[in-house]
Amino acid sequence: MAKYEYTEMKDTRSGFGDGLLEAGKRNKNVVALCADLTGSLKMNDFKDAFPDRFIQAGIAEANMMGVAAGLTIGGKIPFTGTFANFSTGRVYDQIRQSIAYSGKNVKIAASHAGLTLGEDGATHQILEDIGLMKMLPGMVVINPCDYEQTKAATIAIAEFDGPVYLRFGRPKWPVFTPANQKFEIGKAVTFQEGNNVTIIATGHCVWESLKAAEELEAEGLSVEVINIHTIKPLDNDAILKSAAKTGRVVTAEEHQMNGGLGDSVAQLLARNNPTPIEYVAVDDSFGESGKPEELFEKYGLGKSSIVAAVKRVMKR
Repeated sequence: MAKYEYTEMKDTRSGFGDGLLEAGKRNKNVVALCADLTGSLKMNDFKDAFPDRFIQAGIAEANMMGVAAGLTIGGKIPFTGTFANFSTGRVYDQIRQSIAYSGKNVKIAASHAGLTLGEDGATHQILEDIGLMKMLPGMVVINPCDYEQTKAATIAIAEFDGPVYLRFGRPKWPVFTPANQKFEIGKAVTFQEGNNVTIIATGHCVWESLKAAEELEAEGLSVEVINIHTIKPLDNDAILKSAAKTGRVVTAEEHQMNGGLGDSVAQLLARNNPTPIEYVAVDDSFGESGKPEELFEKYGLGKSSIVAAVKRVMKR
């Protein structure tokens, strides 16, 4: 297997900020709205470069979604920016009625998702957002794995016509994918091929999965690792092909076990090729305050939990 190393530690929210600026340079119709979290969403560079294309909506997220939907009617490509908790749970009605129902070209940029928000605690650590958003008809759901992939995804969704939910995080995380990469919506990335088991991961869990695979390979297992950066539409062909080859699957995500990537993969396999599967995800629990790395381990999302899940599925 290829040994993956990271070049630096960088937050995925900075990937969004840099991608948004680049998207703005490429297309004058790209506009940005923020709910009083411009610094946290790394939107300052866009605001400074294009002050006439930036709207500070204040702490009025529902209004921000309505304004974004209206801007699309005039041909604008609006990106809304706030925490993932406020980008979904707080404004689900507005997203469903004003954006998804009519297929408005709004890009919902959701930062500080999952447990790795850390010290802000359970009220801000949304772990249900992927499920909420993927259930909306026509909504694309993207969860990149590092800074570079988040930057590339941000640029790509500006060129895509339709509503998109882009999920990313707060902590500095390993950067291990190439700069200036091409991001293909709905196209999985296979990091390494294997024959004994497939690990299908998304977001921050991709790095943990690669480290788990390295440990498992040292014990004699041949592990395939697939990065599902687009949870909807799911790359059905890549998943089914890999599952047919290895015969065992483990999914890994920083999200509730119910309603996330694991459920999408299990549903696909159940319909086409029933395959033993184990989930690495939060098991019907809220989070708590703590350091991101500590929370990852406590709630069973880290490398050791992925290794344990692989060993369980190998016995089935």
